[in-house]
Amino acid sequence: MAVSHRLFRPATTTVKKTFSSFLIRSLSSSSSSSSGSSLDSKIDLEEAAAQLEKSSSTSPSPSPYKGRNFHWVFLGCPGVGKGTYASRLSSLLGVPHIATGDLVREELSSSGLLSSQLKELVNHGKLVPDEFIISLLSKRLQAGKEKGESGYILDGFPRTVTQAEILEGVTNIDLVINLKLREEALLAKCLGRRICSECGANYNVACIDIKGDDDSPRMYMPPLLPPPDCESKLISRADDTEEVVKERLRIYNKMTQPVEEFYKKRGKLLEFELPGGIPESWPRLLRALHLENDKQSAIA
Repeated sequence: MAVSHRLFRPATTTVKKTFSSFLIRSLSSSSSSSSGSSLDSKIDLEEAAAQLEKSSSTSPSPSPYKGRNFHWVFLGCPGVGKGTYASRLSSLLGVPHIATGDLVREELSSSGLLSSQLKELVNHGKLVPDEFIISLLSKRLQAGKEKGESGYILDGFPRTVTQAEILEGVTNIDLVINLKLREEALLAKCLGRRICSECGANYNVACIDIKGDDDSPRMYMPPLLPPPDCESKLISRADDTEEVVKERLRIYNKMTQPVEEFYKKRGKLLEFELPGGIPESWPRLLRALHLENDKQSAIA
């Protein structure tokens, strides 16, 4: 497992504002082409990024980790388990887990032209335009700021270098955790995902058992089965079909892997190869993050 992790000294407010203003002006004309799609959302990239800058500043608050406000990002292919591990770390560190995928799905559940256009993109595995994601994220951060939240773990953002550059211009990311998993396991995990239509809990019915060889060890990931109350209420996501999952992976490799290089060059990237299911991977991830000695790390 390759690890590259270094914390940067925070930029001054003046430097951040100057860089952000320049960056937004230079990117506003090209953002829609980076996603390959556009939405008639009336959301301007400059306006969205300005909202993000305003909402991303947080005030210090008490923390069991020496008063630190964690500003972490999870990267990884669709279905790798970003949400699972980000939510566990969220509970451990006492900071909110913000998944842009959840924000998009909340918007999808609303009615209107924008929701219909967005649904068309998501159901075909396409990336949502930068300005729309940034707008949703800024609203969520602002809501958290008003509730007194401090710090965050981002899951699903940034997905493009454009997004990463805008985020860098308005806030200081401490660490980027890049989860890796073999592609055949990824595909099986995505096709096995299930959601309880009543309580919204996530499960996985796939039992993944990949034989080892000279290049890689055996990988076993048991299913995450629902309790009896949820068993009859399980549904699949509309975009969890083999065709759509493969398209999402193709787009990820093309557009999101450069984000890994972006953070690697800045010394903020920690690459973590998932060795198996949660029981095997979670303790190793805590060790990689130097959190294994904390009594709270026993969360299972």
